[in-house]
Amino acid sequence: MNFSEVFKLSGLLCKFSPDGKYLLRITVWSLCTKSVSYIKYPKACQQGITFTRDGRHMALAERRDCKDYVSVFVCSDWQLLRHFDTDTQDLAGIEWAPNGCVLAVWDTCLEYKVLLYSLDGRLLSAFCAYEWSLGVKSVAWSPSSQFLAVGSYDGKVRILNHVTWKMITEFGHPAAVSNPKTVVYKEAQKSPKLGLGRLPFPPPRATSESKYEIASVPASLQTLKPLTDRANPKIGVGMLAFSPDSYFLATRNDNVPNAVWVWDMQKLRLFVVLEQLSPVRLFQWDPQQPRLAICTAGSKVYLWSPAGCVSVQVPGEGDFPVLSLCWHCSGDSLALLSKDHFCLCFLETEEGVSLAVRQRDSHT
Repeated sequence: MNFSEVFKLSGLLCKFSPDGKYLLRITVWSLCTKSVSYIKYPKACQQGITFTRDGRHMALAERRDCKDYVSVFVCSDWQLLRHFDTDTQDLAGIEWAPNGCVLAVWDTCLEYKVLLYSLDGRLLSAFCAYEWSLGVKSVAWSPSSQFLAVGSYDGKVRILNHVTWKMITEFGHPAAVSNPKTVVYKEAQKSPKLGLGRLPFPPPRATSESKYEIASVPASLQTLKPLTDRANPKIGVGMLAFSPDSYFLATRNDNVPNAVWVWDMQKLRLFVVLEQLSPVRLFQWDPQQPRLAICTAGSKVYLWSPAGCVSVQVPGEGDFPVLSLCWHCSGDSLALLSKDHFCLCFLETEEGVSLAVRQRDSHT
């Protein structure tokens, strides 16, 4: 039994006790043989457990005697394959490349450091963009394993290549888009017109309509002034995601919270910017094609593809704030989650029909 999905929640499952004296161990239960395996010293960090895509190996971040380590396990029998220390002050996360050959390790945001290790624990390369400032905020591999995108607190994304592990380019997130080759979509809201005459009772729920409009370039984006004197300031690239064909990279700069930036990875340039009326909460690529779904904690879901973009109202009684979303592996449907309900969004393939939405209640 592969517990990959469970281990992805390691940040919730592995915690120190309130007094700091105890650390929960990881217990692996086999549903086939009823055997039990125990793994000690897991580190409670941003992303402390990662599986290779084929499910053969698991890497675990550990903390022993005030030093960071990584252990690589064989998932078939949970035997230790490799154990090595990392050159980090306070390891923040680890992530396997999709091909399972390289492990990316990044340090705390106080130290800009990205380390690349082989499966046998050899250090392949180390990357540092700058010093004496907040460093790495997010990391994402391309599905082809050819690119490693590193989002930083300085508002830039740096792209490393898989041959030399050196930076090939960096993407900035300015407050104004000036390149005429970049398409800027802006969400526009229109209130429904109320007709005169007899009104039904009770009155129907008023739903505002929204659509995308293409803005003229140069186009200014809404920015947020970060409160740098407080913890976790809204600065830096906090969200990265590659399309399944590795052709596009979607990013969000936290101090430009309403915008999603889509980059062309073949031409290494900005392709599209989508500016929403509300801060972007989450975006996720269709696993089968370059189609991006976006939610902003409102009652709409937004879809973008190279053919264009669309705003879809979630039907139903009362408001349905979409707080999170998840694609089905087939790419034919979306699960939209609110606080105490979820909604299934089906994407039809018949000509002339774009979306059909069916709502389900949930008590989880």
